[in-house]
Amino acid sequence: MIRHSLPMLLIAMMMMAACKPVSAPEPYGAVPSEQQLAWHELEYYAFIHFSMNTFTDQEWGDGGTPVSAFNPDRLDVRQWVKTCKDAGMKGIMITAKHHCGFCLWPSAYTEYSVKNSPWKDGKGDIIKELSEACREAGLRFGVYLSPWDRNHAQYGSPEYITYFRNQLTELLSNYGDIFEMWFDGANGGDGYYGGAWEKRKIDATTYYDWENTWALARQLQPNIVMFSDGGPEIRWCGNERGYIGETNWSKINKGEFHPGVAKKEVLEHGLPNGNAWIPGEVDVSIRPGWFYHTKEDSLVKSVDKLMEIYYTSVGRNGNLILNVPVDTHGLINEIDVERLKDFAEARRKAFAKNLAPEATYEASPVRGAGYEAEKAFDGDKTTYWATPDDVTTGSLTVTLKEATTINKVLLQEHIRLGQRVKAFTVEALVEGTWKQLAEGTTIGYKRILCFPETTTQQIRINITDSAACPLIQNIEIY
Repeated sequence: MIRHSLPMLLIAMMMMAACKPVSAPEPYGAVPSEQQLAWHELEYYAFIHFSMNTFTDQEWGDGGTPVSAFNPDRLDVRQWVKTCKDAGMKGIMITAKHHCGFCLWPSAYTEYSVKNSPWKDGKGDIIKELSEACREAGLRFGVYLSPWDRNHAQYGSPEYITYFRNQLTELLSNYGDIFEMWFDGANGGDGYYGGAWEKRKIDATTYYDWENTWALARQLQPNIVMFSDGGPEIRWCGNERGYIGETNWSKINKGEFHPGVAKKEVLEHGLPNGNAWIPGEVDVSIRPGWFYHTKEDSLVKSVDKLMEIYYTSVGRNGNLILNVPVDTHGLINEIDVERLKDFAEARRKAFAKNLAPEATYEASPVRGAGYEAEKAFDGDKTTYWATPDDVTTGSLTVTLKEATTINKVLLQEHIRLGQRVKAFTVEALVEGTWKQLAEGTTIGYKRILCFPETTTQQIRINITDSAACPLIQNIEIY
């Protein structure tokens, strides 16, 4: 008995050491704010383009169309909201004022608004109706306000900035919580401009005094996130075709870009060492155009195309804002409604059964107690598998209950402490040999990898390079 006591004591000490809690990893680089974390979790929401352009069959109105042209006969914001909610969207963004300058609310600062239109005898307020309908349905509400205004006589002068901020104040003061504010990059050009019919140029980097404009928005809506080419909280993806870079860092350098001033390469991919957390948003329309055109009724994107867009936006660490235009009646066209339903059903089928919760897991290495492999599968967004501080590679193996045919893996980093992973692979054990199914670079908030159907019982995720110790919060297998 005496001879066995020392080994038993050592074993006991080793077990106690293994169970001893270890310190949490330190944040790495730029990290998201609470508002940005909430934005990431929305993932998919609607853009609704509706304005004077809807009635003139244009994409960019020149600002000179009479107010009398705006007259939807069956406008129903609850139809919009139901369509978007049934589609699985988490919010709606509306073009409160597009480049033509026409306002969907009764702005006190211009006559070019719904207050002078035939719709509801000038007594209507689309922003009010839609914001209330969104709240009733549990959807977030966001606003697009074009910095460019082709109607306003003072555009291009310092006085216009006061006008623009007055309208921003109206929108952010009178319609409840606004989750996102959209500032377009189109700035300056020809237009009506109060009857001048001329071309006006501005310096997009200085004209709007963006720092003070953004400060006003934050003062009025402390929880808002603001979008433009370069942030300050959300950046454009660099295209309107429905994808962001396969390598996609949620970081760029703050102050490097402004609305209308950006570099496509940086917008699509971000920067691994960017000094600010400014993740990408993918904006694309369900039709070729952004506004409704009858001639595009046969050109609504297919479900297969929408699924491709989903995988190259949400599946690449971006949020998807899918535009659904409203027609001249004031309704989302029935073709679009049905396509959105079919798209929702396709996503439901693709992600119907996550095989991971019923599996067993092991990882190497493990940081210590509280950071084991199981933490990447417990459904808790506050826990994660982690390696020791000085280890930037590792593997996590999933063993399913039985051999199953799979074709997708979903990965998420614990981005609250920064984005870290620079390269990884996904393998499956097939007939006794590990076969690579997919490889990638960045993960971020969410990465979805699709691959040919493969029958296996074991899947292995290998982190092959990371800027700091990797933190994997969630893994799902389909």
